[in-house]
Amino acid sequence: MTGSVPGAPAREPADRGRTTITDGVVEKIAGLAAREVPGVHAMGSGLSRSLGAVRDRAPGGAKASASRGVKAEVGEVQTALDLEIVVDYGVSIRDVARAVRENVVAAVERMTGLEVVEANIAVTDVKLPDEGVEEPEPPVTSTRLQ
Repeated sequence: MTGSVPGAPAREPADRGRTTITDGVVEKIAGLAAREVPGVHAMGSGLSRSLGAVRDRAPGGAKASASRGVKAEVGEVQTALDLEIVVDYGVSIRDVARAVRENVVAAVERMTGLEVVEANIAVTDVKLPDEGVEEPEPPVTSTRLQ
């Protein structure tokens, strides 16, 4: 038995099912694409970066850092994105935002096939040259009684 119905048009194997892309997948793609742009120092607001540093140290928490500062709403064929970025002092915010938008839209559309209907960018901070490097807190170690 071939599985086809007599008289019915043959369907291609690629048309025999549905692919669903979650918000988290789109958020990771957008976050990585935004970080590739020169002038982007970090992603997210100060609070989300602080919470993210703690989360990154937890087992399995590093996965969340790729999507930090990105929120996606994914539909069947379209997606909308909100990104929070921190830029380096001295760069043109307008140029960095434009480059981030272009890179993110291209990456998301190429990898997912979804149309990006909007990519909103909020610049939440500027990294000054004299500010120290954000040091992650040392990991908390537990002491076990033996």
